[in-house]
Amino acid sequence: MNVSNNDNIENGQSKPLTVLAGAPDRPLVIRNVEIQVYVLENEIRVITQRGLYGGLDTTGGGHSAAELDSALMPRIAQAKWLQPYISEDLRRVLSSPIEFTPPHGGRTAYGYPADSFVDLCEAILKARDGNVVSDQQLSVVRRADLILRGLARIGITALIDEATGYQRIRVERALARILESYIAEEMQPWMKTYPIEFYEQICRLKGWPIEYALDRPSVVGHYTNDIIYERLAPGVLEELRARNPTLPDGNRKNKHHQWLTPNHGHPALQKHLEGAIALMRVSTTWEEFKANLEKAYPKPVEALPLFASLADNSKRHT
Repeated sequence: MNVSNNDNIENGQSKPLTVLAGAPDRPLVIRNVEIQVYVLENEIRVITQRGLYGGLDTTGGGHSAAELDSALMPRIAQAKWLQPYISEDLRRVLSSPIEFTPPHGGRTAYGYPADSFVDLCEAILKARDGNVVSDQQLSVVRRADLILRGLARIGITALIDEATGYQRIRVERALARILESYIAEEMQPWMKTYPIEFYEQICRLKGWPIEYALDRPSVVGHYTNDIIYERLAPGVLEELRARNPTLPDGNRKNKHHQWLTPNHGHPALQKHLEGAIALMRVSTTWEEFKANLEKAYPKPVEALPLFASLADNSKRHT
């Protein structure tokens, strides 16, 4: 749990992080408890100081309003009855809250890594099990117990991602990284990529004359997209279509594979192409081949529904 409060440094001084996802009116809700959470620009999920106090039902517990917005270790973590159950690692993290700028602006705020909040709740329950809790601390214990029960099946990271909307941003970022590795910034020189056997096997499986392997019907382009490009990685075909649009005559100026990166995209296509041809060889019908293809190379867009929705949005904008 080594999280630094100096992840964003400028001119030798710590600079408050910005919020990547989350809003004041979109708290994390565990059972009936609302906890203010954000995802910061470095992708750390944080519980705000006010969220921590409110979540544990200790709002106003000894801190002034100014103290609640300052770089202090939470008062609850300083309580004598809890000290034996606070590890050094947890103490260090809670003593250095992360400074960030709230999405609505204004003065900077502070928060704690989400897993440290979970660790604090666990420490509270350990104190309960150690019979050191008085009647005054029972409300805190009940909240800690309620929160941990609510997290029993779903981790806090997943819940924060859902509450803040970062779930979608995370997928968009992952898609951007995929496209960066597959799609080249500039068109690459043409090189022979598809062996004639690929088209000969299509002709055999479809029952077409072998001459169609050279003078290919336009539908072969659709088959190629289905067999190859749609199965390389999420979003690749959509991006290739955007980079290499159709001309008024219905053709494309270049080949899709000319827009693949030479160090990753093109080698991935070659490997996938070899696998697809191998499946063609062992298939006796087009239907058998397609069934084998689905088993060996399922479309990633279909495997990831959120990627599918992003792909649909991409199609609407291109």
